[in-house]
Amino acid sequence: MLLVTVITASCRNNDSRQEHTPGKISGDLIIFHAGSLSVPFQQIADSFQSIHPHVNILREAAGSVACARKITELNKPCDIMASADYQVINKLLIPEYTDWAIKFASNEMVIAYENHSRYSDQIHEQNWYKILNKEDVIYGRSDPNSDPCGYRTVLLADLASDYYDLPELKAKLLAKDNEYIRPKETDLIALLQTGSIDYMFIYRSVAQQHQLKYVSLPDSINLKKPELTSFYQTAEVEIHGNKPGSVITQKGEPMVYGVTICRAAPNKKTAMKFLEYLLSQNSGMKIMEMNGQPSVIPAYTKTYNKLPDELRKFANNK
Repeated sequence: MLLVTVITASCRNNDSRQEHTPGKISGDLIIFHAGSLSVPFQQIADSFQSIHPHVNILREAAGSVACARKITELNKPCDIMASADYQVINKLLIPEYTDWAIKFASNEMVIAYENHSRYSDQIHEQNWYKILNKEDVIYGRSDPNSDPCGYRTVLLADLASDYYDLPELKAKLLAKDNEYIRPKETDLIALLQTGSIDYMFIYRSVAQQHQLKYVSLPDSINLKKPELTSFYQTAEVEIHGNKPGSVITQKGEPMVYGVTICRAAPNKKTAMKFLEYLLSQNSGMKIMEMNGQPSVIPAYTKTYNKLPDELRKFANNK
C-alpha cells in the first residue's frame, strides 16, 4: 500500500525530482520501509517537511524483504530503504544496489490480543503456547518470505522449543492457522480488532502504537537482548533469496533495524538530508524512541568504510 504525505504528489511527473531551488532541497523523496516503521516515519516525515516544505515525501510500507525485492526484481525507483532487519539490506541489496547499511533502532517480539480474544484473561508469558495451540483459538503471523516479523516468528518458535524443552512445539505452532498468514504484520491488526483472530505475533512498538494489549515473552525467545545472541543464533530459517529459486538463511539475533540510500536513488541530496534528520538524537531518533523503538546509534557496521562522510558519526567500525 502506498502511503503518501501529500496526496497530490502522485499526479506529479518525474521531472519534479529535478526541480531544485538554489540553496534548498526539494522534489520527490521515495522511501520504502518496513510496516512497523509506518507510524514513526509518518511523524518524522511530517516534521522534516515542516523544515523543508519543498520536499514531497512518498512512503511505501511493506514487509522489508518485499521492499528489497521491489528494488532488485521490479527495478522500482527508491531513494531510501529502511528495513526491520538490517540483514535484509546486507544480504539482498549489498553490493549491487547499495554499499552500506546503518543500524538505528531495536525492538522485541510480543503476542498481541484484545479483550474479546479467547482466554485473554488467562494468557501469560509462561503459558502462551498452550493458549495458541487450543483448537478454538486462532492466531495470525506474517509471511516469512516477505517480512522479518514473519521469519522472526519462526525463529521464536524454534527458540521456544528449546527454552520450554518441548521438541514438538515449533512444528505444532507453525502448522496451525496458516490461512491467517499475511504479507506483513500490520496487515493483521484489523483481523485482531474485529475478532477474526484472537492473537498475533508482532513487534512491541507496533502493539504500543496501536494501543493493543500484549503478552511480553521471556528474553530467551523475544529476540531483544544482545547478551543472548549466542542462544538466538541456534535458531535459523530459510527464506527466498533475491533471485528466483535461491534461498538465504536467517539466523536468530537481536532485533535491529537498518537503513540505506540506494545507489540509483533519484534524489540523493534530499535522501542524505533526510537520513541525517532521521538518525539525529534530537529529531528523528527522539520520535523513534517515543514510539517504542529505542536507538542503537552508534552501532558497529562492517560497511563503515563505505559510509558517506556525513553519516559516519551515526555508526562505528569496532
